[in-house]
Amino acid sequence: MPAFVFPGQGSQRPGMGRPWTDHPSWELVADASEVARRDLVHLLVDAGEEELKETRNAQLAAFTLGLVILDAVERTGIEPTACAGHSLGEYTALVAAGSLSFDDGVSVVAERGEAMQAAADDRPGLMVAVDGIDDEAADVACRRADGEVWVANYNAPGQVVLAGDPSSIDAAVEVARSLGARRVKALRVGGAFHTPFMAPARNRLRKALREASLHQPEVPVVANVDGLAHDSAEEWRSLLSAQLCSPVRWRQTVLELAGLAGDDPAEHRADGEQLFAELGPGGVLTGYVRHAIPGVTAVAVATPAGLDRLVETLAGATALHTFAASHHGEHLYVSERIVISPCAGVFEAATIGDRAAREGDAIEVGSLLGRVAGQEVRSAFKGWLMGMLAVPGERVQTGQPVAWLRAG
Repeated sequence: MPAFVFPGQGSQRPGMGRPWTDHPSWELVADASEVARRDLVHLLVDAGEEELKETRNAQLAAFTLGLVILDAVERTGIEPTACAGHSLGEYTALVAAGSLSFDDGVSVVAERGEAMQAAADDRPGLMVAVDGIDDEAADVACRRADGEVWVANYNAPGQVVLAGDPSSIDAAVEVARSLGARRVKALRVGGAFHTPFMAPARNRLRKALREASLHQPEVPVVANVDGLAHDSAEEWRSLLSAQLCSPVRWRQTVLELAGLAGDDPAEHRADGEQLFAELGPGGVLTGYVRHAIPGVTAVAVATPAGLDRLVETLAGATALHTFAASHHGEHLYVSERIVISPCAGVFEAATIGDRAAREGDAIEVGSLLGRVAGQEVRSAFKGWLMGMLAVPGERVQTGQPVAWLRAG
């Protein structure tokens, strides 16, 4: 199974939600809109680049699409070995790890976006990506600029982001070029994030975090602030607050993730490479991961086609086939199948013969595996039951996996 990584603000782009509008996971957008009291369908489908550049819009849009894609991945039965997110993406990572609920995540991100928007309006700033310079040289460039500019992101070897006021950034970039920097690019963000310019936003964020329920993550989540995994809810409250004004240590985070997710040989592909899955708009983190760990396998899931590539990569297969929705099932791997729920409701298990279904049972096409809200869940496949993925009495959603089979 892969490590999940989630992109942050700056990954948003016009129309990024359109490929998902026909997917069952798109229903989460309506739920998020209700919690945030915002029209998130508009932001994900119709909003233009300038509207999406506004911090209050960019953060909610990127976070919500990340949740849609996370839900789509989870419907295939794929689970993470560890998680991390870049800046805003850290909130999506905590939802993925079960530390932060969907509703609390939407509420906190909405307040974070508003607070950071207000801070940026009070102290306008810029962020620029600089290639071809190491971490120490980037720090030197900021110090020599003798102004209000800082390293905001340590993204990958030779790639950092500087942030601060425009004149100080110009001075730091000039020094950076003299130290070997090759390329400078302004980012699509609305402020100097991860710098002291964001200090005014911390009180509002702290209040929102106090009102949210945080729990111990179910899988390791690596923090931007120090590049280490933390499992205490109270630690995460302080880490998320500190993150506003602290640099994102993404390169360190990726290296830590590789160590956390690579202990079990069964979690590696046959060639021994660790797999990373980037869930969210764009694919910039995939490039950072490959740059930080040469030879690593990283897959960006920004569209349903990316989801297919992820499943193919995990399966070691070259194709993914999907049954019609009327079959209530889908191919997971070349020789493995997932049976999914036809509707939302409480799952009731069926018996095979005179006992409950169990691992190893022979399954025929049409075998009754259970019922959801009175509707029968029958297998579209012939094979052997590898395990039930839903338990009696569990409330399941439309398309949620309920059984896992090996075809034969």
